[in-house]
Amino acid sequence: MSIPTDPAARHRKIAEDFTQVSVTVTDWDAATPVPEWRTRDIPRHLVEWSAEFLRTGGVMLTQGASPLHDPHGAWLHHRDEVQHLLDAEDAGRDFTHPELGTLPLREAVDRFYTSDVLMHTWDLATALGRPSGLDEEECRRLLDGMARTEDALRASGHFGHAVPVGPEASEEDQLMAFIGRDPAWRP
Repeated sequence: MSIPTDPAARHRKIAEDFTQVSVTVTDWDAATPVPEWRTRDIPRHLVEWSAEFLRTGGVMLTQGASPLHDPHGAWLHHRDEVQHLLDAEDAGRDFTHPELGTLPLREAVDRFYTSDVLMHTWDLATALGRPSGLDEEECRRLLDGMARTEDALRASGHFGHAVPVGPEASEEDQLMAFIGRDPAWRP
């Protein structure tokens, strides 16, 4: 199924895909494709960095469960908070971030957060030894967009060095390799 382009619908679909993986985690201390992280760190990262990102732009989310003690519960609360923002009538209001300037709130969430949820779905699914189910067209769209700003992305420190993959690699593998993940990583 292709991913919707409307920011609220896109978040709903991508967040639900992450939720379907998160609900199956039985070991929140398992290794992940990110060497410094355990499985609990994936929802923790999504909850904490995005809450801070939004707070910096003046948008406050309510805090749910601790992502360290209840990673899945924290994720569910956070997912719902973000969805509420995107479903609100004023989701198109200006959002000003000191590093990004001013853009519509829905666009900021979509570009920086929802895309991150998609990529971290791969991390969590791969840590569990299961297919991520990422949409190939969406992976290609993200990769094309990120490739246009590769120097800035690498300089940000948020992405590792690209991992080489062959021309036969799937769109998913190409995207994950681009952001520094080894598509061949296994638990």
